[in-house]
Amino acid sequence: RSKLRGKINPSLLELKHLSSLDLSSNNFSSIHIPKIFGLLESLTYLNLSYAQFQGAIPHNLGNLSKLQYLDLGGNDLKSKSLQWVSGLSSLQYLDLSGADLSNATDWVQVTFKLPPLLELHLSGCRLEDDPSFISVNSTKSLVVLDLSWNRFSSVPKSIFSLHGLVSIDLSENSLEGPIPDYFGNISFLEVLDFTNWNHLNSSIPNSLYSLNRLQFLSLSGNQLQGTISSAIGNLSSATYLDLSENQLNGQIPLSIGQLSSLEFFDVSENQLNGQIPLSIGELSSLELFDVSENQLNGTFPLSIGELSSLKYLDFGLTTLAASQNRLRFEPNSSWIPPFQCERIELGHWHLGPKFPQWLKFQKKLSYLDISYAGISDVMLTWFLNLPTQFEYLNLSSNQLTGEISYLNVSNFVDLSSNRFIGPLPRVLPTLLFLILSNNSFSGSLFELLCNSSSRKRMEVLYIDKNLISGDIPDCWSHRQDLKILNLGSNKLTGEIPPSLWRLNLTMLNLRNNTMFGELPSTLQNSPYLIMLDLSENHFSGSVPAWIGDKLSNLVILSLRSNNFDGHIPHKICDLQFLQNLDLAHNNISGVIPKCFNNLSAMATTNKTDKKVYGDSFYRFSWSALLVLKGREDEYGSTLGLLTSMDLSANSLTGEIPKEIGSLVGLLSLNFSGNLLTGNIPDSIGNMELMESLDFSMNRLNGEIPPSFSNLNFLNHFNVSYNNLRGQIPTSTQLQSFDNLSYVGNHLWGPPLTKNCASKGIPTDVANNGSSSEGSKVNSLYVSIALGFVMGFWGVVAPLFFIRSWSIAYYRKLDHIYGKLYVFWATMCM
Repeated sequence: RSKLRGKINPSLLELKHLSSLDLSSNNFSSIHIPKIFGLLESLTYLNLSYAQFQGAIPHNLGNLSKLQYLDLGGNDLKSKSLQWVSGLSSLQYLDLSGADLSNATDWVQVTFKLPPLLELHLSGCRLEDDPSFISVNSTKSLVVLDLSWNRFSSVPKSIFSLHGLVSIDLSENSLEGPIPDYFGNISFLEVLDFTNWNHLNSSIPNSLYSLNRLQFLSLSGNQLQGTISSAIGNLSSATYLDLSENQLNGQIPLSIGQLSSLEFFDVSENQLNGQIPLSIGELSSLELFDVSENQLNGTFPLSIGELSSLKYLDFGLTTLAASQNRLRFEPNSSWIPPFQCERIELGHWHLGPKFPQWLKFQKKLSYLDISYAGISDVMLTWFLNLPTQFEYLNLSSNQLTGEISYLNVSNFVDLSSNRFIGPLPRVLPTLLFLILSNNSFSGSLFELLCNSSSRKRMEVLYIDKNLISGDIPDCWSHRQDLKILNLGSNKLTGEIPPSLWRLNLTMLNLRNNTMFGELPSTLQNSPYLIMLDLSENHFSGSVPAWIGDKLSNLVILSLRSNNFDGHIPHKICDLQFLQNLDLAHNNISGVIPKCFNNLSAMATTNKTDKKVYGDSFYRFSWSALLVLKGREDEYGSTLGLLTSMDLSANSLTGEIPKEIGSLVGLLSLNFSGNLLTGNIPDSIGNMELMESLDFSMNRLNGEIPPSFSNLNFLNHFNVSYNNLRGQIPTSTQLQSFDNLSYVGNHLWGPPLTKNCASKGIPTDVANNGSSSEGSKVNSLYVSIALGFVMGFWGVVAPLFFIRSWSIAYYRKLDHIYGKLYVFWATMCM
């Protein structure tokens, strides 16, 4: 595994008869390719690939007239011209992949004229369309051409003069328009790869169906439309056919059964409909069959049982959107499948309500996904006792019941959204992912986490939304690989155990439990935390200043609905990656820090999920509950694109800093239910991406800034119950909200139906506290409301000691009080 370093010794030239030189996969970083290589005249083979050379390619390599094989791929090289290649008169193989040839406009004229050249690899060379292109008298020898990962917007027309080509790779470009018919004239073609053209909008041309020597065809990841022609049956030599991730519609043609050599068939992520043709039973060589994420319906053909070579079966998401029908598989209870699959994916099929009995005959099965399959059975003992060890098991989103004592799975388990009960199951020490969310597992965490002295490899653990009780055990020291931990929405009590902070966690979610205590200083030992959610507990004390120093990678910080007090520490302003800050419903006082404008991730409109998800391996497992637009929702795949700040329902004083207006990337801002005074800063109107803005129930005065007319994306807005006055600015959005967004102020103009400046305003909100007949009436309603609140509180005081009841009670009480307040304030309308 050692890699050579340093400089190349000039004494290499003494090897007069050296014909083959291979220095590939070494580490000659910051070194140019030595010119002495161009003096080794006997060389026929030169491989310098992936050796970390850099700089210009020495032109004297063109002196190696005997060279037959040259591989410079995978380095950081550049060349302004390829004229030096024309001197390699014996060259049969050339690979310059990864070199910067953006200025080498002569690449076609030089490489396509080399008489003996058989293979040409120019992948990732930054090649673009040449508007000054002229026809070239091309070589007839070239059989392999790789132009993948470049910047072509159209297929270079020079290709179509290479009639002897056997393999063409144009994947990962930016090609536009239809696939040219010229490819049908390259009759020897065996490999054609167009994976991830990004802007195609045509159908599959009939000319491709005439290539009867074609073995490999990939059109995956484009925008191809239309149907799959029955002429596909003419591709009699095809072994690999990938049409996935397009917009193809219609049915899978019956003629697919004529492709007797087909081993790989993937049409997933299209809009195909109808039934799977019975003729698939004729594909005796088929190993992989993937039609997932289409709109297929009907009954699953039992002819699939004739595919004795099948190793991978994926039907995945096959819901028909119009009627919510799903593919059904209804073999009789005695059916024994003749094939032995290693991997079965039948997610979103209708397999239930009984657990599929035929799975007991799959002796080689290591990967099983039957999620969302309509199974409402008791977990069967024979399945848990299968002799095979699963690597991947996904039974999520069914209605499976019963207890599970042990899981014989080595890598990944997802049992979420079922109705499993009893204690948590024991698992293998090799398990990486365990997802048990949204069940009724009960008991403690001790058996799962602590009953082993061996080092555990688990990286992701989700046990949220269950009935787990007791303290979190202090035995995390042997789980150093754990990255994501979600224990939210259980019945956990006690303080956070010290050993939990010895982990390298990137996400910790303890939301909605009954835990208490101050945030321990050992939390500083978790510098990799990206998400910290301790909301809806009984944590107390002040928000520690060291969060800004020690947890510098935080993207999501939620301490909502606890008993935190003190001021907001200025050190929070140092969290450059922070996108979601939620300190709502605490006892925090003081002013809003002006330094919030230093929260750079909130101050940019260029959002990315890269920081949130980090390694894409964990992408599927990230989720968070965020309160946006006045409601609580769970976000997963879009989490990295959301930015919000919620400081509502505290005791914050002073003015709203004008510096807040620099957070132009914010989508949601909530300062409601505080004691804020002064004018609303005009700079808030700069936050043009804002979708939700709530300043209600404060002591703000002045006018609604005219700049609010720029907030064109607002769909939730509330400034009610302040001391605001004047006309509501005219805009597309501000007039779309109902009266409740503005009541309790001295505002007028649309959408308010009448001017309520002198009526329906409480004394402490009206100008200088002046009284009138209207205010006497209002005092009566205030007295009624307060009397109702106090009386109702006296009756249900014991509910204070039952957290779940008290939360629901307070929310209902707040709702009733708000209704009365709105009724009182809108009497004049």
